Amino acid sequence: MTAKKVSIFTDGACSGNPGPGGWAAVLIYGQHTKEISGFEKTTTNQRMELIAAIEALAGLKEPCLVQLHSDSAYLINAFEQNWLKNWQTNGWLNSQKRPVENYDLWLKLLELSSIHKIKWIKVKGHSGHPENERCDLLARKAITDALSIEGDK
Repeated sequence: MTAKKVSIFTDGACSGNPGPGGWAAVLIYGQHTKEISGFEKTTTNQRMELIAAIEALAGLKEPCLVQLHSDSAYLINAFEQNWLKNWQTNGWLNSQKRPVENYDLWLKLLELSSIHKIKWIKVKGHSGHPENERCDLLARKAITDALSIEGDK
């Protein structure tokens, strides 16, 4: 059986860095579209970008051919410019010989990327790309919704 082809668009947002953060993803398979999003009380923009990709990939029920679109150079370059391979080779130290940030999330992404065949695609943020704009809106909405609920307590 041929693997399903899925397009995924992801984004993360943070109100302050660190601060309250939101992530979102739009998954498209054929005529089906699914939107997911979430919130973390204290986080960074980079963590939200990675969590958006993790949650989207983790939501796939079987191995798929994935085109994952993100405006995060941090996420895309880690795969496309072999940062991850270099970090692993160097004992998870970056080029400055410091521990790689977000190690826990990179491990999850590596695990998920071993399940799916993923093409990592960099899109320009805030440039009118419909799915990227939708993810940005959903990620920011996750923050405002969560903060308004906390404010109501």
